[in-house]
Amino acid sequence: MISEKIKTYDSEDIIIYWKPNNCKHAAECVKGLPSVFNTQKRPWVSPQNATDEKIMEVIDLCPSRALTYEQK
Repeated sequence: MISEKIKTYDSEDIIIYWKPNNCKHAAECVKGLPSVFNTQKRPWVSPQNATDEKIMEVIDLCPSRALTYEQK
């Protein structure tokens, strides 16, 4: 059985899940909210850099659903 790798990034009110094996690198996240999604930085996701509403808006555009979220 192959286990799926899931990385999490959280702020006070939201948890962002990233499934790198699902990512198709469409870059909707990077184009939509570069202050949060920046592949040149580590960690590459910084949820504290935008509102939860804006983050959810951009994640909802992810075509592969590699990025998802859960509100705390």
